[in-house]
Amino acid sequence: MDLIERFELPLSQRPVSALSLGDDEQKSLTIRPRQFSDYPGQDRVKENLMIYVKAAKARGQPLDHVLLHGPPGLGKTTLSKIIAYELEVPFYEASGPTIEKAGDLAGLLAGIEPHAVVFVDEVHRIQIAVEEILYGAMEDYCIDIIVGQGGTARSVKMPVPPFTFVGATTRMSLLSAPLRSRFGIMERLEFYDPESLAQILRRSAEIWQVPLSDAGALELARRSRGTPRIANRLLRRARDYGEHRGESAITEDVVQWTLERLEIDESGLDRMDRRILQTIRDHYKGGPVGIEALAATIGEEKRTIEDVYEPYLLHCGFLIRGPRGRELADLGVEHLQKSRFEV
Repeated sequence: MDLIERFELPLSQRPVSALSLGDDEQKSLTIRPRQFSDYPGQDRVKENLMIYVKAAKARGQPLDHVLLHGPPGLGKTTLSKIIAYELEVPFYEASGPTIEKAGDLAGLLAGIEPHAVVFVDEVHRIQIAVEEILYGAMEDYCIDIIVGQGGTARSVKMPVPPFTFVGATTRMSLLSAPLRSRFGIMERLEFYDPESLAQILRRSAEIWQVPLSDAGALELARRSRGTPRIANRLLRRARDYGEHRGESAITEDVVQWTLERLEIDESGLDRMDRRILQTIRDHYKGGPVGIEALAATIGEEKRTIEDVYEPYLLHCGFLIRGPRGRELADLGVEHLQKSRFEV
């Protein structure tokens, strides 16, 4: 696999999964904003990055290394590309699992232009041996390469052009302390508010030439789990159902009918979200229950629960994660009682 190719994990294709790309992938690339002024939401992160970028350009130096972390689908890759666009420098993209050897890293960095942005997704999955080589590249713009074998082996320093390393991760806890300490800028992306998501949806609908009412956009936004990737995915599904019904625009009625068909409730929870909450309530008397036991009971991988489902359930206050495991919160109990959908 080419180092610059995007690496995608074979995770489930849930209609509300922020980890899956879905259809219309080429058009999805065109809806990414290219500059900060076109990027709705994440105001604190955006304003900080704007200041850092402006200062770096004024000094004529590369931007300090950046770490973006938070749940999937919130715009880490998009922000990385905006940084490069605003800096007016080339953008290089790779993924942590594809950089398997020190030579892979050396090959990537040897071909970049000065002051370029090198973006690595899933940076927490970089191999330890590669990570140790990366330290020198980030600090001194130099890589130590071992040439030869056995007694004739020697270390050669290979200089690399000054660059900005941008790492993205959904699992900050898995990032090693030495690597984490080498990022001068660390920003966490949070879930979006409905107004920002509605703005994103209206922009996407305009690019896709899909008529979308303001009420339809806001209804989609409220039920998109605070995640732009999910909002755009649901917009495409609403377009499909609208065409099926012969509608000329995506109205609030079309959106509600679409989400009813997809079994996505008023809080943006799908069947698996509700199954997690119901399993904790019915099988474990509300908890606490360990993540391994919960995963085995519902037949889902532990990592998928932690990365895909839990962040939003915790954000909504439906779930409590404590030292003894997961517990169902009072809000979670109320939500299950009010839910119109069966698990």
